[in-house]
Amino acid sequence: MKTPDDGFEDDLEDSGDSDTLTVEVPLALAGRRFDQALAELFPEHSRSRLSEWIKSGAARLDGRTVKPRDPVHGGEQATLAVRLDVQTHAEPEPIAVTVLHRDPHVLVIDKPAGLVVHPGAGNPRGTLVNALLNLDPGLAELPRAGIVHRLDKDTSGVMVIARTLLAHTALVAQLAARDVGRQYLALVAGPMIAGGTVDAPIGRHPRDRIRMAVVGNGRPAVTHYRVAERFRSHTLVECRLETGRTHQIRVHMAHIRHPIIGDPLYARLTQPKGASEALLAALRGFRRQALHAQRLSFRHPIDDQPITVEAAMPEDMQHLLAAVREDSRRHAEG
Repeated sequence: MKTPDDGFEDDLEDSGDSDTLTVEVPLALAGRRFDQALAELFPEHSRSRLSEWIKSGAARLDGRTVKPRDPVHGGEQATLAVRLDVQTHAEPEPIAVTVLHRDPHVLVIDKPAGLVVHPGAGNPRGTLVNALLNLDPGLAELPRAGIVHRLDKDTSGVMVIARTLLAHTALVAQLAARDVGRQYLALVAGPMIAGGTVDAPIGRHPRDRIRMAVVGNGRPAVTHYRVAERFRSHTLVECRLETGRTHQIRVHMAHIRHPIIGDPLYARLTQPKGASEALLAALRGFRRQALHAQRLSFRHPIDDQPITVEAAMPEDMQHLLAAVREDSRRHAEG
């Protein structure tokens, strides 16, 4: 799906190579149409292409030819016997990216804020894909250069990258089954009393197509949050994703009237009453959403061993947090 921040466009082409991809349909997808379930399990392929493969018999369920609208129950084997897509248009670029974990099948990196994930209209170069191809040229043979999930351009933190097709298929299945743990840190406006859960569907904003919103006909979206540190006029929260919709945490925090500081789409710059000049300067100078993907947990796609990787909070967010802490301390002391 195209996201406003990433400017993503489908620039994959057929390689001419054939292979068979098999993945178990997670119970989380029970009741979904077969074409919808395939779109979750194989996001590197367009929905129209998946539908064509279903109709031609190249996509099967438990070895059977079924219709795109037939429901899945979970536990079946979904199989694609297809020509594989490869990344062809992006070029390697020496863009600095911190590698937190590396083995023959996966990379885990710390994406800096300001780095667009995919090349696309307006962002043909200087993206994470370009950086990854420089780190590992072999990623050119994988869908989306091995990327199985995204972070918004101005969100920092942990991302896992598949280095083999087998790893790619397994990681996508874990994401679809909601078996990947994703924890974020967000600095939000206002003092929160306690944590909670936001269970509110997200879809495109009905009037502003750049933004997402909580809408009745949106896709299910669930965010769990807890207070990590409370301040006089802000709160540092830990957010855990149960689903992974575009701008999910940003939309959900704004929905409960605690928008993320610095968010250009879902928050307004506010000046806390009695704020010091240092805090006001820090708030004015922070030009992105104060959101960081802190921790990622998943099962290794080959040996099934649990892996948890953390990325330290970036300096700009640390400086903002220090200014918020100092403001609270100053007011507490009178």
